[in-house]
Amino acid sequence: MIQTYRRIKLQRAEEGAEEGFTLIELLIVIVVLGILAAVVIFALGGITGKSAIAACQADGATVSTALSAFNAQNPGLAASVNSASLTSTASTWSGPYIQSWPSNGTHYTYTMAAGVLQITVGTVGPVNYAGPSSCANVS
Repeated sequence: MIQTYRRIKLQRAEEGAEEGFTLIELLIVIVVLGILAAVVIFALGGITGKSAIAACQADGATVSTALSAFNAQNPGLAASVNSASLTSTASTWSGPYIQSWPSNGTHYTYTMAAGVLQITVGTVGPVNYAGPSSCANVS
């Protein structure tokens, strides 16, 4: 077999044939790469949903902590607190309690109403935020 390979190689060298890949070899490589890309994209599909839930839970914990800190330092203003109160540096408060209001409008939105933190998930809501379980339906 090695002798046959050498004979064919010498014959091609004498004819001046260029070495390279055949069209079939290139098509096989392209198909294999396409299959691998499809597998990777399918495997990563569930990760984005999990990251949106984790971000929702983290944002909810941050805003809830900021709201608790505001209420502890400003007990008479609990019912009138809003998102501007938590991010403001007004001299009447010792804020800001958070640097910026969390925003992820494609998955969820946090709002304040009468001093109560609320969450809207997709088109459902707003409902009162009740901890990490409020983010269960985020997709």
